[in-house]
Amino acid sequence: MPKYELLFIIAPDASEEKREEIIEKFKSLIQSKGGNVEGVEKWGMKKLAYPINFKNEGFYVLIKAQVPATEVDAISKLMNITDGIMRHQFVRI
Repeated sequence: MPKYELLFIIAPDASEEKREEIIEKFKSLIQSKGGNVEGVEKWGMKKLAYPINFKNEGFYVLIKAQVPATEVDAISKLMNITDGIMRHQFVRI
């Protein structure tokens, strides 16, 4: 199973509970799709290079995981429609 890094930015106006809920949702989603989460790094609030949806900051999270290659698109599509996620990127290691 290939290894991936999933980097995503959570909107700055999301509460701490909402952030934890989003992170936990995608950790459990990866595990339910047959993947293995190796680590979660919360980088915290950082200034964006350019405004996204009129916001200048975002909460960065990096998830390192092994994910079946067939499930990457499904997870990515779910991230696109999840409220609170401003941007995301999957990178194969």
